[in-house]
Amino acid sequence: MKRFLACIGLVILCVAISGSAQSATNVRATYHVYNPEQNGWDLTRVSAYCATWDAGKSLAWRSKYRWTAFCGPVGPRGQASCGRCLTVTNRGTGTQRTVRIVDQCSNGGLDLEEGVFRQLDTNGRGIAQGHLMVDYQFVNCGD
Repeated sequence: MKRFLACIGLVILCVAISGSAQSATNVRATYHVYNPEQNGWDLTRVSAYCATWDAGKSLAWRSKYRWTAFCGPVGPRGQASCGRCLTVTNRGTGTQRTVRIVDQCSNGGLDLEEGVFRQLDTNGRGIAQGHLMVDYQFVNCGD
């Protein structure tokens, strides 16, 4: 009986953990020209919403991941999203990249920095259409 209850407890824990994962599928991703390298990875220079909280972070932190604006259907909004990371997957090709949220948007999805958009767009359809269809999941940035 103890084993049975332990197994039930483990199943409940796994369901709770998976239910708390923040992710979305079939999300529209456009691109934005931040030019982070040319702008010294300076969030203030590119007028990113998150600059208020994150512009003073180290260059290593600001340049560890490519950037995105976030307005997806699932996940925190405003300041609560700043500095968080997403793994973004191109639904058409399976290509994945991790990005850091540095800005807000209003398109209901993601507005990826142009460089990462091109990295994800391995078949060229995203540039041709002006957007990609992606899945995203919030992940630990590891910093």
